[in-house]
Amino acid sequence: MNGRPISGASVGVRTRGRRGLPALILGVLLLTATACGGGGGSGTAGSGTAGSGDGGESGKTGTKQSQAVVAIAPKDGAKAVETSGALKVSAAKGKLTEVTVKDPKGREIPGTISGSGATWTPSTHLAAATTYKVHAVAKDPAGLTSAEESSFTTLTPKNTFVGNYTPENGSTVGVGMPFSIRFTRGITHPEAVEKAITFETEPAVEVRGHWFGNDRLDFRPEEYWKAGTKVTVNLNLDGVEGRPGVYGKQARTVTFTIGRSQVSTVDAKAHKMVVRRDGKVIKTLPITTGKPGYDTWNGQMVISERLVVTRMNGDTVGYGGEYDIKDVPHAQRLTDSGTFIHGNYWGGGAFGNYNSSHGCVGLRDVRGGYDKSVPAAWFFNHSMIGDVVVVKNSHDRTVAPDNGLNGWNMPWDEWIK
Repeated sequence: MNGRPISGASVGVRTRGRRGLPALILGVLLLTATACGGGGGSGTAGSGTAGSGDGGESGKTGTKQSQAVVAIAPKDGAKAVETSGALKVSAAKGKLTEVTVKDPKGREIPGTISGSGATWTPSTHLAAATTYKVHAVAKDPAGLTSAEESSFTTLTPKNTFVGNYTPENGSTVGVGMPFSIRFTRGITHPEAVEKAITFETEPAVEVRGHWFGNDRLDFRPEEYWKAGTKVTVNLNLDGVEGRPGVYGKQARTVTFTIGRSQVSTVDAKAHKMVVRRDGKVIKTLPITTGKPGYDTWNGQMVISERLVVTRMNGDTVGYGGEYDIKDVPHAQRLTDSGTFIHGNYWGGGAFGNYNSSHGCVGLRDVRGGYDKSVPAAWFFNHSMIGDVVVVKNSHDRTVAPDNGLNGWNMPWDEWIK
């Protein structure tokens, strides 16, 4: 060497008095520049070597994919999907850990993941003409997860049905009031329809349904409701296939409250009625019931309609020409077949003495119903829809459970069959 410094590295070497080191130090500097500069050769290879524990094999990213495979039926974008039986989520090579199915309003469809985690199925039907979004997650044996999303739209039915129900939403009713719903089409899939109607009560009590024919479904507890009970009925009928090709289009919540307990007992033989409020006698009233050949039904009957004044014509119940009274006061219906407990201004001395009606229970009244002190007015003003009137000691048979809201005449074990 000629003794002239050729680089900063040579100067550094000379000051340390060592020979043969400039090339080594220069090489180190060049390696350092290459590692930090990020230019020149393949950055991907360098990144893979530094970031993975795979021995520096080029092209490895260090991210492993889950082996779990999620499948959703129906397929993404499907149209006119059946509201029952079509939706199912499954996982292969792993277990489902999360499945959510939501409608456009964000309401979730409840469902259950099987014990093995292989499948998820909804616990209820879907609404008609609705788009649903599905999100599902599964985990493989190594603990890695995979997810799948899908959406589909259910069918728009050509034929539909609804249920007309009583009592009215928001009403207060007596302890004998069932929840009765009559459908606009005959139902041939009763289990599906009944499953779509659920009850919440406070205090809690078991409520069960019973079908009368194929178009009427009544619900009640085993005993009369407890006074003060709050009842919420969820009618989730939208999308229920009630009969082949005929779907419900009703989705609403109905609430009602049970008022005070009033049960009145009519003794057809003694010609009197004892009114009990919350178990205590509050009034005893003279009455008249059906005369021989027109005897009043025996049994438990529920007030289903209240009319300040109404017309009663024998033609409507098969007694043509026997009577037509245009101004019957204080009338309260007990059966669909025409039995009422009502005011009677034409009965003379029958009240408390003998039976003279065509099957109704009569209470003394005045024409026009203006006198609030007479028995018929008092009873009318102290009654409500859902109150119970029990008739005993009449010569007729017990009223049929479906003749009015009178399912209390059916034993519980038969009711729940």
